[in-house]
Amino acid sequence: MGKPLGNLFIVAAPSGAGKSSLISALLSHSAEQKLNNPAQLSVSHTTRAPREGEVDGEHYHFVDVSEFEALIKQDAFYEYAKVFDNYYGTSKAAISDKLDQGIDVFLDIDWQGARQIKALNPEVISIFVLPPSIEALRMRLDGRGKDAPAVIAKRMQEAVSEMSHYDEFDYLVVNDDFNKAVADFVSIVNSQALSLPKQNLRHSDLLASLTKK
Repeated sequence: MGKPLGNLFIVAAPSGAGKSSLISALLSHSAEQKLNNPAQLSVSHTTRAPREGEVDGEHYHFVDVSEFEALIKQDAFYEYAKVFDNYYGTSKAAISDKLDQGIDVFLDIDWQGARQIKALNPEVISIFVLPPSIEALRMRLDGRGKDAPAVIAKRMQEAVSEMSHYDEFDYLVVNDDFNKAVADFVSIVNSQALSLPKQNLRHSDLLASLTKK
């Protein structure tokens, strides 16, 4: 099978940088057809039971433990982990299926997961989100001021550790002005769809007709 039309994106950030809000805004642009490719979040496999309102294949791919462990033996996951007695994993086949349909897929993971996936798929596009300053990050983590100072200090320490890996990513977005950060995201995503390899795939007949001698 040839290369897919869709692109696989990794998005990572320290807690408080606004990553989830940026991804949600980007997906709303997809729903409004403002992106060159449709886009969606990766749907993970899990062995936990569905919660009320959750739909199989939309929120998670729900499987039992024996099926998940069989998939592990088949090397079916980019990465997986066991959290509170339940498995969670990112399926290679599920992502490939979406990419082959021309859908851009976004993985919301940390820098360690990003390393694992980039080792398996060097063509993945990685984006790191930063806050505009340490002070702004501290204010965001403090939230409503209900957390104890020790909790805030631990969250800040973890955030600084996470941010030290920014240079392992392809793109850097500073989330100071939210609308500007969303526009930066859209620019990155659309530029990948407009790359020559993707356009060669998308417009092969047109290019052949235009360059026919």
